[in-house]
Amino acid sequence: MADWERNVSFQVDIAGIIDIMGVSLYSRQDTPIRELIQNAHDAITRRQRGDLSFQGRIDVRQNSEVGTISFSDDGVGLTHEEAEKYLGTLGSGITGLIKRGEAVEELDTAVTDQGDLIGQFGVGLFSAFMLADRLIVETKSNHDEDPVRWEAGAATDIQLSRGSRETPGTTVTLALKKQHVAFAKDAEKLERAIREHADFLPVPIYLNDNPQRVNVIHAAWFEATQDEESTELALQEYFDETPLDVIPVRMERPISIAGALYVTPQRVPGFNDLPTVMVTIRRMVISRKIQGLLPPWATFIRGCLELHDCSPTASREDLVRNSAFDTVQGVIESALYDHFEGLVEHDLQRLEAIVNWHRYTFAGASLENARLRQLLRRCYRFPTSHGSLTIEEIFAKSDADPLYEEEAEKVIWFNTDRRQEQWVNSLFSGLSVPCVHTFRSFEESLLALCVSDENSAGTYTDLRIATPSAPNFANTILGVTDLEDAEPVWTEFFDSVEAKILVGSFRNDLPVMSFLNERYELAKTFDEMKQRGEIPPGFQRLIDSHFQDAPVEENEVILNRSHPMVARVLSRSPSAPLASVLRLIVINSLNSAGAATPASARKQQQADLDWIAECLWGRDE
Repeated sequence: MADWERNVSFQVDIAGIIDIMGVSLYSRQDTPIRELIQNAHDAITRRQRGDLSFQGRIDVRQNSEVGTISFSDDGVGLTHEEAEKYLGTLGSGITGLIKRGEAVEELDTAVTDQGDLIGQFGVGLFSAFMLADRLIVETKSNHDEDPVRWEAGAATDIQLSRGSRETPGTTVTLALKKQHVAFAKDAEKLERAIREHADFLPVPIYLNDNPQRVNVIHAAWFEATQDEESTELALQEYFDETPLDVIPVRMERPISIAGALYVTPQRVPGFNDLPTVMVTIRRMVISRKIQGLLPPWATFIRGCLELHDCSPTASREDLVRNSAFDTVQGVIESALYDHFEGLVEHDLQRLEAIVNWHRYTFAGASLENARLRQLLRRCYRFPTSHGSLTIEEIFAKSDADPLYEEEAEKVIWFNTDRRQEQWVNSLFSGLSVPCVHTFRSFEESLLALCVSDENSAGTYTDLRIATPSAPNFANTILGVTDLEDAEPVWTEFFDSVEAKILVGSFRNDLPVMSFLNERYELAKTFDEMKQRGEIPPGFQRLIDSHFQDAPVEENEVILNRSHPMVARVLSRSPSAPLASVLRLIVINSLNSAGAATPASARKQQQADLDWIAECLWGRDE
């Protein structure tokens, strides 16, 4: 077979390109409206560069009878050559060429400044085919006398002819497809689409020749010098919620950022929701929910930022993750830290209110963020036996008892069981040290990390659960002396109550004291559910892993050897009737503290009652 060679041109399937745009590039049906407004804006901006007194406007009109919408501007317009060269060439928009610094024929160098131009990729006009079967462009250059008409359908043929437009500018008319004709009939639908993308565009947009413009244009948070009250009111009106706090953002170095953030009153569930913020570039809305700009912990932050130096993606629905994006990310996080740390010094009451409102979010995020923990020390309050206290106040009140503590400078006592709150409060009521109630697991972790931070700073602090087994709890808190494990014979006797039995001496009006371990009670509940087959396998693996990482300790009971009855019982054999009475008292003490009675204890309880009754009957006889 003979060798052969030939040159062929690329063939462009316009319908295929449009399908790719609609399915893969753009996610919104109203994208063409945004793209055509951007084109009109850029044409007006280029004309303003050569005529500083020129204002410009964009008119959008519906024709429900013929099913069209049109976008008109009074910008620079196009010459015959420009219309032929750029309108029919996918990826070769004039604005994109200007912004890339390439030569554009027929344009004055004075108007090629890219600073306020939005377009870039040369695909905006073609996106109109997502909505329309046919496009008609009527344009007249402000440098040329002859108007131009450009018309095309979803094919490769373009009709170019002399137009009828009399003044400089461009009108793009979309002959809508049947499924999109609502854009020509429903003014409210079209207005929503315009505002969604172009609300802050500095060029006024009018719909159906209405004297009132559609877009807001002015927003207080874009002002060079923001008035805090005006900004707050503007944010409240625009986002339809009352900010708990406003954070103005304005800088040119190291990168240009303008706008304002605010603390939302909406509580965000969980700690894994990604924070979002509205972003504009040259006042065109890129997205109302850009992710990744705010730090992960700031899920309660909302707002709007103008990021002049960032770049939109090809779909113009997100930002390119480049060095400019990374710089903005770092600057915003620093600004948030600086703002909240400033509130610590100048408006602590406001910060306390914010932290209290978003309590779980702040606490959860601070588990992995030392700077946030430092911030929370003066404004995050725990319930304690001494009332509501901040972390710093807890540390200040928790000096270790030098009579019993050889190394620890501070001891933080905590209780995890809500059922024991009143009981624990009564134990600590006459003491100078508080007991902190950490009823939620993340709060226990937060307290532990704060203790770790304190130790890193050079102050030896110990965190101990308020239970008799904890070092020095019995003597310093309970006033118990000679605390020890019960003898094996008594441990066996109380086996049915499923608690650790201790013996000590304390105030003689109490025969026993009971202390619950919440994890033990929880583990029992899960075990009973497991036996009944009520836990799905996936959850069971999580439960097993949780308790494997932190082994379960039993509930604890202290028998008071200073109490006459208890002393008499312990001096005798467990087979004596009075021992059964003490076992009933122990079960009742655990029940009063909130513990569930095990089946073995319920059975033993009945046996003890029968035994006591039999003994009493014998004595009566």
